[in-house]
Amino acid sequence: MPAINSDALAWEKGSGLLPAIIQDANTGQVLMLGYMNADALAKTLDTKKVTFYSRSKHRLWTKGETSGNWLDFVYAEMDCDADTILIQARPHGPACHTGSQTCFNDNVAIASAFLDQLSGLIAARHRAMPQNSYTTSLFRDGTARIAQKVGEEGVELALARMKNDPQETKNEAADLLFHMMVLLEDAGLTLGDVVAVLQQRQK
Repeated sequence: MPAINSDALAWEKGSGLLPAIIQDANTGQVLMLGYMNADALAKTLDTKKVTFYSRSKHRLWTKGETSGNWLDFVYAEMDCDADTILIQARPHGPACHTGSQTCFNDNVAIASAFLDQLSGLIAARHRAMPQNSYTTSLFRDGTARIAQKVGEEGVELALARMKNDPQETKNEAADLLFHMMVLLEDAGLTLGDVVAVLQQRQK
């Protein structure tokens, strides 16, 4: 994907500010809308952290600078009129200040978007390590314990299927998927990395 050309954007249409739509690079879900000037775009491209221009504070601000809910930049493109920027990013935690994954209709998120939201929550638990959290306890127990849990849940899923119990199969599959996501976070990987492998194999 070629890098966006800042000089080709019609900055003058917005008096130096253009809307920037943020889309989840893994799921395609629209996360939020912000505004960028040339400096914000340049900082985004340089740091790989999505950065906006705050119209109320009159300064650059990087999403996540106070909350830790960063948006990792993947790539950017402009629309046909060169006056809107589309940013593909990978979120770390909720994109909305309300705590929702997206600023737009979070309640109807598709299944893949929910998994990405859950992945972000697991990553947030890993960073903050809050008390009284099962996810925190897994990270504190370490890699060996996390790997053991994945193995245990895999066996339990297989046994549930052999009993021909649909409800138990669903429950055990959910347990396995959750613990697998914890394992991926522990390894510094994401579901998007796994999907990329599957997509490559399909080719």
